[in-house]
Amino acid sequence: MFGKRLIVSGAIAILIGTLGACSGGGDGAGTGSGQDDTTTTATSTGTGSGSGSGGTAAAQDETVHGLKDSVRHVTTKTTRATRPRLVRKCSTATRRVRHTSSSGTGSRRKTRTWYTTERYRSCTKVRSGTETYRKTVRTEKWCVELDDVNGDKRRDDVWYQVSRSVYGDAQAADEHARLKFDPTSEGC
Repeated sequence: MFGKRLIVSGAIAILIGTLGACSGGGDGAGTGSGQDDTTTTATSTGTGSGSGSGGTAAAQDETVHGLKDSVRHVTTKTTRATRPRLVRKCSTATRRVRHTSSSGTGSRRKTRTWYTTERYRSCTKVRSGTETYRKTVRTEKWCVELDDVNGDKRRDDVWYQVSRSVYGDAQAADEHARLKFDPTSEGC
């Protein structure tokens, strides 16, 4: 009994949702109260955590412009570290191999079996002490700081990580020159 009620209420909910979706954007005049427009605006702006096409893709491909404030080149930082040293160790071993040969047909068929010993090399990697190497702690970065980002006077001193060629162009530009580029990431 309860299952039938659940199915019926689910079907009614789907029907109401379908009818509401079909009647939502038919004529451009709206329904008079303006509630549908407010709901649509609130839904489309969202918080940016969804998988919509406007949020993350536009943020990564966005070109920024502003006035040059400063440039910074962060060099690669490495440190000395140790790791296990693996060496290849081989040994010779033997295995027994079975061979068969048949001759004749029908009831006169004979099968002969014999064994031979084959030698082969077995190689494995074994740990033999340690070795030192250079471990990268910090990767190389090129950064540009902008004022008045995208024309907003309140957004000053914003750092962007850029490619090496954009960094070179920004370094050659005059102080407070207008720059426009595609950053690789925000912050430095």
